[in-house]
Amino acid sequence: MGGVEERGFLRGSDRTGQECAAGSAPRPACLAAVPRGALAAPPAMPHFTVVPVEDKHRAEYDSVEGLSWVDYREPAAAPAAGDSYDTVSSDGHGNHKENSPFLNSSEASKGGDYYDRNLALFEEELDIRPKVSSLLGKLVNYTNLTQGVKEHEEAESTDGSKKKVSKSPSMGTLMGVYLPCMQNIFGVILFLRLTWMVGMAGVLQSFLIVLLCCCCTMLTTISMSAIATNGVVPAGGSYFMISRSLGPEFGGAVGLCFYLGTTFAGAMYILGAIEILLTYIVPQAAIFHSSGAHDASSAMLNNMRVYGTVFLILMAVVVFVGVKYVNKFASLFLACVVISILSIYAGAIKSIFDPPEFPICMLGNRTLSRDQFDVCAKTIVKDNITVPSKLWQLFCQSTNLTTENCDEYFLMNNVSEIAGIPGAASGILKDNLWSNYLEKGEILEKAHHPSVDVAGQKNNLHLYVLSDIATSFMVLVGIFFPSVTGIMAGSNRSGDLKDAQKSIPVGTILAIVTTSLVYFSCVLLFGACIEGVVLRDKYGEAVNKNLVVGTLSWPSPWVIVIGSFFSTCGAGLQSLTGAPRLLQAIAKDNIIPFLWVFGHGKANGEPTWALLLTALIAELGILIASLDMVAPILSMFFLMCYLFVNLACAVQTLLRTPNWRPRFKYYHWALSFLGMSICLALMFISSWYYALVAMLIAGMIYKYIEYQGAEKEWGDGIRGLSLSAARYALLRLEEGPPHTKNWRPQLLVLLKLDEDLHVKYPRLLTFASQLKAGKGLTIIGSVIQGNFLETYGEAQAAEQTIKNMMDIEKVKGFCQVVVANKVREGIAHLIQSCGLGGMKHNTVVLGWPYGWRQSEDPRSWKTFIGTVRCTTAAHLALLVPKNVSFYPSNHERYNEGNIDVWWIVHDGGMLMLLPFLLKQHKVWRKCKMRIFTVAQMDDNSIQMKKDLATFLYQLRIEAEVEVVEMHNSDISAYTYERTLMMEQRSQMLRQMRLTKTEREREAQLVKDRHSIARLESLYSDEEDEGDPVPENIQMTWTKEKCDAEKRNRGSAVGSFRDLISIKPNQSNVRRMHTAVKLNEVIVNRSHDARLVLLNMPGPPKNTDGDENYMEFLEVLTEGLERVLLVRGGGREVITIYS
Repeated sequence: MGGVEERGFLRGSDRTGQECAAGSAPRPACLAAVPRGALAAPPAMPHFTVVPVEDKHRAEYDSVEGLSWVDYREPAAAPAAGDSYDTVSSDGHGNHKENSPFLNSSEASKGGDYYDRNLALFEEELDIRPKVSSLLGKLVNYTNLTQGVKEHEEAESTDGSKKKVSKSPSMGTLMGVYLPCMQNIFGVILFLRLTWMVGMAGVLQSFLIVLLCCCCTMLTTISMSAIATNGVVPAGGSYFMISRSLGPEFGGAVGLCFYLGTTFAGAMYILGAIEILLTYIVPQAAIFHSSGAHDASSAMLNNMRVYGTVFLILMAVVVFVGVKYVNKFASLFLACVVISILSIYAGAIKSIFDPPEFPICMLGNRTLSRDQFDVCAKTIVKDNITVPSKLWQLFCQSTNLTTENCDEYFLMNNVSEIAGIPGAASGILKDNLWSNYLEKGEILEKAHHPSVDVAGQKNNLHLYVLSDIATSFMVLVGIFFPSVTGIMAGSNRSGDLKDAQKSIPVGTILAIVTTSLVYFSCVLLFGACIEGVVLRDKYGEAVNKNLVVGTLSWPSPWVIVIGSFFSTCGAGLQSLTGAPRLLQAIAKDNIIPFLWVFGHGKANGEPTWALLLTALIAELGILIASLDMVAPILSMFFLMCYLFVNLACAVQTLLRTPNWRPRFKYYHWALSFLGMSICLALMFISSWYYALVAMLIAGMIYKYIEYQGAEKEWGDGIRGLSLSAARYALLRLEEGPPHTKNWRPQLLVLLKLDEDLHVKYPRLLTFASQLKAGKGLTIIGSVIQGNFLETYGEAQAAEQTIKNMMDIEKVKGFCQVVVANKVREGIAHLIQSCGLGGMKHNTVVLGWPYGWRQSEDPRSWKTFIGTVRCTTAAHLALLVPKNVSFYPSNHERYNEGNIDVWWIVHDGGMLMLLPFLLKQHKVWRKCKMRIFTVAQMDDNSIQMKKDLATFLYQLRIEAEVEVVEMHNSDISAYTYERTLMMEQRSQMLRQMRLTKTEREREAQLVKDRHSIARLESLYSDEEDEGDPVPENIQMTWTKEKCDAEKRNRGSAVGSFRDLISIKPNQSNVRRMHTAVKLNEVIVNRSHDARLVLLNMPGPPKNTDGDENYMEFLEVLTEGLERVLLVRGGGREVITIYS
């Protein structure tokens, strides 16, 4: 694409090489200057010798650079034994000269990606860090592991050659989130218990119950949406979100609570299916039959246990053998639910003008169980003869009309029939508004119905419809709550979603709104259409053992009976599919060691052992055998899970961790706390003892994980407690480096003090306070030159001055002043020893050495470059604010403007994170962020822009994106001139310093002629610039020897006249070219930016080029008012993951 003359400097002869580099030589001449086989080779590396070596030497080179923590190179880029590299030889005096470079074919085929002349200044970084275009290509092509069943189906292909290409996630909001949530939320309670709840609590209190439960799930969904959109959530759903937000202790505790809740939900669905089967579909299939009136309930419970166990075994076998069919039939089960709900609405509309006929037989105001007799009358006329009815025979124990053995209540009250479904136009709603709670065994009575209140015989109670459990508002809350759970279905499928960050909030919130509207409308319709005593009749005994909600439906009650049966079976299968995978995920995290065995499974990853445990725990629920007893248990576990989701969101919001950047913006910590409070209230409202047990289980798991190997000591008093807590926290931090999500810049700010011990650049502190906003660790360090014993008082005064300045600038942190003989040594001590344990700095803020060009004394820039090298060696990030006096104070506000990021080399994400953190501060809050990256000859700039936009979307960072093309790599005459001036100035200063040094050295030699232990550099009090003289020299100085020594020194330096004939070093030309070209582009695009952030090139490995390095940095940042040079610490500091 660019031709050889545009790909880099290739040495033929020196002359031709320079012309080729400048682009002025003809193409054939350049080609002739290139060794055979090296036409596509990148330029030679200027500061080190590269030879074909073993891999370990390349690793050593990486560690010299100080960035061996994260190796960004592609496997193809790692050198194999026998590879050929560019060769740079040395003349023995540290003056490196370039030989003919040559590359092997694999390197050549890459087209010289890493050594573009336009980025020559960054070539050392590019050797171990990826170019932006290649990094973006890899990140954008990332696809999540598909979640759940699909993952295991695709894993079944074990033959490597036949492996399927994994499909990219393609599910949208409707199929991926909305419908699965609807399917999980609608369930057995809607069909089997909602009518009964309306009858007992009345319409108004039922509204309150639904509102409480739906508010709880809506607030939880808002918190969950914030967490789910805070990065890419791989498969694992709520457990993954909570454990990665609140840590392994909470994650393990909540994960197990959610697992137990899902498992008991499976048991509840199976019990619901059995109840529908034995009560409404085939009652004759019952194995146990009641022999008397009192053991009817126990016979029913035993039937539930037997059939429930059989169903559980069958479902477990289906999940074990053919799990893929569960997902395939999911849509069928959902269709059953939707059709059933539509039939309820259709029936309610039809009841306005044509209510269905379901007469109820009343004795006085008491409701009779209709399944034991056919005619609702005391006598019937048969062949013109009045004979006792079946009802008379039941109450009077007689086949004739004698009354001596009759029940007194039967004789005193009339038998009447009322409509079970009066219809929506009947006005029955006003009777059903208020609650009518009953005790266990109480007869269902219709208020205001004529009756004579006399005691009846107890042995006839089985003829009435009785309340089977004591009811109250609290009991009903516990029973109803499972019907609003299922909101996690969308987040559990996050791996399958095309755009999880958009689909999860929208789909889940829409599903909750839809289901809430259905519940509210159903409560209203049931109260408006169905007689109160029928509503309170749980099993439909008053309406011939019909499902109560089925009596309202149209066209037939069987629509809902069959539909609800299949939907409950499907929901049970889904629970038995999901719960083992959740347990497997917890076991694989290895935070609870005794669960490790459940992390294993079949060859294709199916969690066999986890399924077995899930079936055993579900069997416990089956043995309880009562839907009304199991529902509050799983309510507890789900409420506990939702409580922690809200807690996670609230904690993250209040802590303002740098990684907390949810794309979903409609959350607030107050909403999360409200959701948490409602969850806690509902737990204790529904069942305080279950709540305590659930919290005890979660607490025990939390403590078990926390105290594994942890040791705790408590001191006396509050201070002892604080000290112990601090020690414990520091020890916990010591366990390992922070996860990328928790990384925030912990600053060591190196301040310079003037002669009066005042802070020279207080805006460094201002910048630190704006970057930190009171969060994390800030250490302000300074060095005083001298002897510690003599300058201790100065150090104390300096520390107090810095603390006062920290108060003024509102910097929350610590201060440390070090006394050292040399400033550079003191800075090295600060970098090494500041902080304690895990509370150590990871970022150094260093002031720019202003006026380094004007000073003959090289101390300032030597110290600066030495500090840069120290931070690199210590794997620390480095921030250098240039022109810091122009930075805004804390009282200023930028109401507009841009923060421009120039992303040249990937530095672990520092350039992305810093503007985000600054924008949290009120000074920078209204600034917009723009990100520029540079495209080279072989980069597709359009694709780069798309990839960068996608990358920022996944990072949840809002910024404008621009890709700048730098195709022209011709080196201009101006670049040559700048390089020549730089080298001439450098050489001139070096000669001046050496001349001065010689004079001072001669004076010293005359003063002490006989022996010298060590000669120190006298022109600098910090740098050992002079050539070290060997120790223990014994020498007799004569005039001849002294003259010879002077002649030798003089010849090494050369004269000032030689400066005119200097030719610029090709490596310096290329680096200057980078600085000039980049500066042109940056000034052109960002001259009016409030702040420009820019990759800081690394210092040369050869210290001879230090002064040139300073010049390159000056050229790179010329014409920019506020610049922040950024150098990463060799680790990732920002992540797309949650």
